Order: sequence, then structure tokens, then C-alpha cells
Amino acid sequence: MTDLTPSNLSRLRGFIGDFTRLVERFDDEAAILDSGRSLLAGLVAVDDWLPDAYAQPDPVHYRQYLLHCDPHERFSVVSFVWGPGQRTPIHDHTVWGLVGVLRGAEHSQRYELQDGPPIPSAADFLPVGSVEAVSPRLGDVHAISNALTDRPSISIHVYGGNIGAIRRSVFDPLTGKRKPFISGYANNALPNLWDRSKPIPQAA
Repeated sequence: MTDLTPSNLSRLRGFIGDFTRLVERFDDEAAILDSGRSLLAGLVAVDDWLPDAYAQPDPVHYRQYLLHCDPHERFSVVSFVWGPGQRTPIHDHTVWGLVGVLRGAEHSQRYELQDGPPIPSAADFLPVGSVEAVSPRLGDVHAISNALTDRPSISIHVYGGNIGAIRRSVFDPLTGKRKPFISGYANNALPNLWDRSKPIPQAA
């Protein structure tokens, strides 16, 4: 059985608490993304907290694991795990989002929609520790891929809603045809953030 116990879940617990206070304080997307970027950068700066169960790649498809969903679905936190060379289709989000790279590296290719094939625009290489923002206001259509060919990459995403339940779209790269989808999640269980019965590991 895959271990559900992390080495330092207090980091994730603290991040979720801070982000909850952030969305309670602001309802402005720009303010949430500005402050949220710093919070997510702090979370992915140290790699000692993600449980192994939510870091497992699939040999064929990338995986999206739910780590937390706000009770009012104001935001969700997920880990994306990419096997070597895996990528998403071209897709949108319909809500704001932040992407922080925890392990490995990723390529982010943005697109502009038109009549016909989506047009590639900005492309970014995202190393460990980097954070990228997306939203309908900033640019909402992209594809992400693992930049590494020999090992998995993992990014932590925060979205302005329960992303696994939101109706979104993928776009055919040749025709631009839109296909609706709801992503769901790869996991059926969540990290237990609240059990403090075990000793807290000391930071290295």
C-alpha cells in the first residue's frame, strides 16, 4: 500500500490556512494572485511535505491529485504528476490558477484562440520553485508538459474553484474545435492534515 503519511504535512496545513485567510480577505482576482503567488512560492521552495501517495506517476497519463478543497469551493489545491515526456492537451481553466513547480521542470505553452487552429504565443520553461499564473483575464488557454525525459516532474496548482468539478474545454490543435470535459481527480482519499499524534519531523 502506498504511504499516505507525509514527512511534514504541517507545511501544507499552514499553506491552506494562509490561503483560506487570503480568499476571505480579498475577492479581487489580481490581489489573490499577487499574494497567492508568494504563498505558493513558499510552499514549493521546500520539498519535504508531499505524501508519496500523491506523487505517483502513471505510465500513460499525467495524474491530478486533490490535496484540499475549500468547504465553499473558493479554491482547491492539487498536485500534478507528469511522467517523462507527458503533457496535457490544449485546455482552458475558466477560473484563476497558480502553478508552482515542486520537482523537475515543465514547459508551459500558451495559445490564442481564433477561427481555426489555436495560435502558439508565449512559451515558458518552469524550473523548480517557479510560479505561473493563469486566468481568463491574463490568458487562460495553454498546454503543460514535463520538460524532462528521464524522470517525473510535479507541480502544485491552486485554482479559484473545485477544479476537478468545473466544466472546461480542450481544443483540437489542428482545427481549434472545442470539446467539453470535467477532469475529476486521480485519488479517492485526501491527506490527513489534522492528525498530530505522530512526532513532527525535524527540518534538515
